[in-house]
This record gives sequence, structure tokens and C-alpha cells, in this order.
Amino acid sequence: MPKTSARLLSLLSLLQARRDWPGQLLAERLDVSPRTVRRDVDRLRELGYPIVATKGPDGGYRLGAGTELPPLLFDDDQAVAVTVALQTATATGAGIEEAAARALSTVRQVMPARLRHRVDALQVTAVDGAGTRPNPQVGPQVLLTLGAAVRAREVLRFDYAPVSAPGASGAGPAAAPPRRVEPHHLVTRGGRWYLVAWDLDRDDWRTFRVDRITPRTPTGPRFTPRDVPGGDVAAFVASRFQGSDGSGGWPCRGEVILALPASVVSTYTRDGVVEELGPDRCRLVLGAWSWPGLAATIGRFDADIEVIGPPELSEAFARLARRFADAAAEAPSGSTTPPPSR
Repeated sequence: MPKTSARLLSLLSLLQARRDWPGQLLAERLDVSPRTVRRDVDRLRELGYPIVATKGPDGGYRLGAGTELPPLLFDDDQAVAVTVALQTATATGAGIEEAAARALSTVRQVMPARLRHRVDALQVTAVDGAGTRPNPQVGPQVLLTLGAAVRAREVLRFDYAPVSAPGASGAGPAAAPPRRVEPHHLVTRGGRWYLVAWDLDRDDWRTFRVDRITPRTPTGPRFTPRDVPGGDVAAFVASRFQGSDGSGGWPCRGEVILALPASVVSTYTRDGVVEELGPDRCRLVLGAWSWPGLAATIGRFDADIEVIGPPELSEAFARLARRFADAAAEAPSGSTTPPPSR
């Protein structure tokens, strides 16, 4: 017979695997008597696990919802944090997707009903992406509000702060009117949160940064969900950041070698591919809307540049070089002090 501690863990694992367990079946699986099962159930109850006895010809047990999450006793905000972390585990690249899904099922099963309903509304789609800048924080209440609107398929109204605003209140005399959208998905990419929605006033799909959203209440009427372009929300969001409609990425894509360490270049490159070639050299593959725009983006690195291709990128560098030379030639000689502002 296994030791009591090991048997308790085995019993708890069985109770988490399915909703109802006949007492006799538990005894057979654990290779103990039904009386021992009853005693072990009492021990788990003493530890805080809400195990309910079920009625029937044979009787049985069920791991029910309690008033707390044993044995760690999470508060509501911590439970939401665990739920979000487990749902976004697919974007970590750690190969823990299946384990995270099982852990989420286990945590959800012992949540109080009031909290379980709230986190069920928070369905998150994780999209891989490299975040290189500090990411703004999003309050759990905002995520829950948006998640509830997505799940209920209710029109959402919110204030959307401009990029330059220090906060997300949208208050002030020049504040824009509230946005009205049909919310479809909550997405996390590169450490930031986004809401994918159909904008009712602009009659088009939009991707909103959640840290700039301040939801308004109450929500609007229910709607029939539209299909996200392409049918895949992850591909749709990725295409928005690649500057395309999902049909092939950036229209201009080039390759260069920079006289800088890869660690430095990758810090300032969100959507490019950086390959280390040595302690002070790296290969950079990057895309942009135009060849001059791509050349200007690469030129911001204060380092020697070797263009690998294509020829359009070399021509763009030459065109920018002529423009910069002309601008330097037209500059006043002597003082480099800028003219006073008017």
C-alpha cells in the first residue's frame, strides 16, 4: 500500500481528472479499501479541498467549488493573474502548452463559482512577437470587462487615449468621442494587449491597444459576430504588424550587414531577423513600406552598412545619400546653432 502522503496526492489527481468518481472505483484505482478512501477524503477536506460526497447506489465523490482556492488561497486578482498567465503560455516558447492547459483546468475546477464565471469570460489568444520596449500595464478589471463583452457579444463603448496622452482617460475639452465596436478577440503580442474589433463608425476592422482603452458602461446591444479576415485571428494580427493585408508581408524587404553586435541591433528591432556574425558584426533582414523608408530605418544605426540585397535597397541608399548631401550643402556655413524658434 502506498504511503499516506503519496496516496493523498494520487487521490487528488484522480478527483481532478473527472467530475464524479464512484467510491468503489477510487478504491480499486488506489488499491485500498473503501474505508481508507473515506478517511483520505476527510484528510483532504481538512487541508481545504472542497470534496463533496455524491449520492447513488454506490456513492461517490466530486471535487467541488469552494470559497477559496486550496492550498495556496489565491485572492481574486491572483486567480485572474494565474488564468491569464496559463492562457498566454503558448507565446513563451517553453514547450509547456499542454501542461499549462491541464493546470488551467485544475485551477478553474476549484474556483468559487462567482470567480469561475468571470475568468471564463476572459478568453485570450496569444500571438508570438518580440517585445523590445517597456510595455504599459493593463489593469485586470479592464481585461475582465473587455473579455466579458467579447464573450457576451455585446457592442462595446470606450474612450481611446491618443498615443501622446500620459493616461488612458481621454478626458479634456479636446477628447475624441467614444469608439463603438463589436469586440471579437483579446490578443497579447510582444508583451502588449490588443482588442481586435469591428469599428462601427469606420465600418472596418481595427486593432486597439488595451492600455489606451477606458471602457464605458453599460455595454450596447448584442451582435452577430463577423468572420475575422482570413479566419485566423493570430494571422490577422501578425499581418497588421507586418504591414500587409495577410498576403505576403512587407512590400519591401532587404538584407544588410551592420558593424554592430547582434545584441545591440536586436534591442531596437521588433519585426526584423538579426543573426550574429561575430562580436561586432551581424546580419539584419528587415521590411518596410518603401525602399527609402527601409534605408532610412537601417541608417539610424550608427555603424558601417554593407548591403546584401536587393538592388532596390542599394538604390534607395544612394538616393538618400544625394538628398542628405544636398541638404548639407544648403546649410548655412559657420555656426551650427539652429535659428531661434518663432
